Amino acid sequence: MPTSSPAQLLPRLRANLARVPEYVAGRPPAVREGLEVFKLSSNENPFPPLPSVLTAIARAAAQVNRYPDPSAGAMLEAVASRWGVRREQLAAATGSVRLLAQLVEVTCDPGDEVVFAWRSFEAYPIAAAVGDAVAVQVPLAAGARHDLPAMLAAITERTRLVVLCSPNNPTGPAVRAGELEAFLAQVPGDVLVVLDEAYREFVDDPEVPDGIEVLRAHPNVVVLRTFSKAYGLAGLRVGVAAAHPQVASALRRAATPFGVTGIAQAAVVASLQHAAEAELMERVAALVAERHRVLDGLRAQGWDVPDAQGNFVWLPVGERTAALVGAFGAEGLSVRGYGADGVRVSVGETAANSRLLDVAARLR
Repeated sequence: MPTSSPAQLLPRLRANLARVPEYVAGRPPAVREGLEVFKLSSNENPFPPLPSVLTAIARAAAQVNRYPDPSAGAMLEAVASRWGVRREQLAAATGSVRLLAQLVEVTCDPGDEVVFAWRSFEAYPIAAAVGDAVAVQVPLAAGARHDLPAMLAAITERTRLVVLCSPNNPTGPAVRAGELEAFLAQVPGDVLVVLDEAYREFVDDPEVPDGIEVLRAHPNVVVLRTFSKAYGLAGLRVGVAAAHPQVASALRRAATPFGVTGIAQAAVVASLQHAAEAELMERVAALVAERHRVLDGLRAQGWDVPDAQGNFVWLPVGERTAALVGAFGAEGLSVRGYGADGVRVSVGETAANSRLLDVAARLR
């Protein structure tokens, strides 16, 4: 038997892993003596779960010695009823980000392409690289919006997925109906267009379409949504895809068995009850009102802030990014910096938003 040095005994890993960028999560705020601190770095819903949802979570927790329903049947039936789609059009996973990774897995061979805007959600290049696909990043247009003509031009024979983040995380604008329909009319029918609507419930621009309605007319569209944001279940990790039944079936086959926990399934079902959802949407309306207050306030101070349709705003401050992250942090506000591109600030509690405006005025 040949001898090996310790260095030669390391396991072989796939070469494409060297291309995988690290996901950077929003950091919690540092403790400041005598100052209430606020986390505005992760686009979380600042409201705690509803009592009815907590009750459902507690009941489900008593059964954690049992595996959850692998099909998430009751949960997906509730989602299908709420969205007006058929059960066979749905697939669930541990967050919409996992569904995106599964879409790469079920569509891309090594060297196939995934087209998306940049800057956009940083999980996109990670999913492409892990799946040994080629990430094709198309720069945003003016106003931090998707450049759909440029994205169309980037599609080649190797393109398998085109991802549209609407509203776009971290910059804020959403894709509007007219431009989307013109885009979809020219995308080859065998290319999947992923409409990532993680922040759909916060949209109040009447020109922004509902992805489910878009799906009805375009079988090559996949809609991704999450219960982490508007529904306030970020810690339970539930995402749902709506798609053509053939695509949804492929996603279900690629899913991790028992991935969505019984606690998470119960929480979603409870959240979709009429009274609970109505109360949750009241909270969303309050956050949207706060978003308008923050957006208007920042613009009045002279900040260049693009349209905001999610639960966050974007400050495209370039080389000032790191300095501003530090300056906000010194005032008890954790925000999310993106390289030398800008700062994303989540809409949080009223007190947090007021302090943000006060601090921003001094930093301008």
